Amino acid sequence: MDLRKIKKLIDLLEESNLAEIEIREGEESVRLARVPAGATVVAAAPAVAAPAPVPVPAAAPAPMPMQSPTESATGGSHKPHGHDLPDGHVVRAPMVGTFYASPAPDKPAFVSVGQQVKAGDTLGIIEAMKMFNPIEADVSGTVRAVLCESGQPVEFDQPLFVIA
Repeated sequence: MDLRKIKKLIDLLEESNLAEIEIREGEESVRLARVPAGATVVAAAPAVAAPAPVPVPAAAPAPMPMQSPTESATGGSHKPHGHDLPDGHVVRAPMVGTFYASPAPDKPAFVSVGQQVKAGDTLGIIEAMKMFNPIEADVSGTVRAVLCESGQPVEFDQPLFVIA
């Protein structure tokens, strides 16, 4: 795993409310965790994982035990950043990364408010570790809200779209 990827992970950890993040690439793994204020770090060592006897599916994101301050204050409610969501099905971020509304800066957005979508249509992409992951509609309907700006960092389980 190269140093640029580790630096990007550090930046993602600093921009998010996560306390810890762990990424595995083949036999290599990196685990980053925030140190509480006032705590002292005794030792730091690079983490190199031994070959795992049972492969871990890469597509399934690990559940994050921590809640964001918004979720904690609202008891896990669906109100991001204090805004009420329109009625409908909420499509949430499956991972931490950077959200992009279009396939390239000079291209139009995948979807816009009022547009009809079918299950499986691409709504946007999240870039994580230099990998672009499509965010697909899991229901058919009309896009009621786009809750994220292109280029904005997103957290795991953050609401991105509302489809009704």
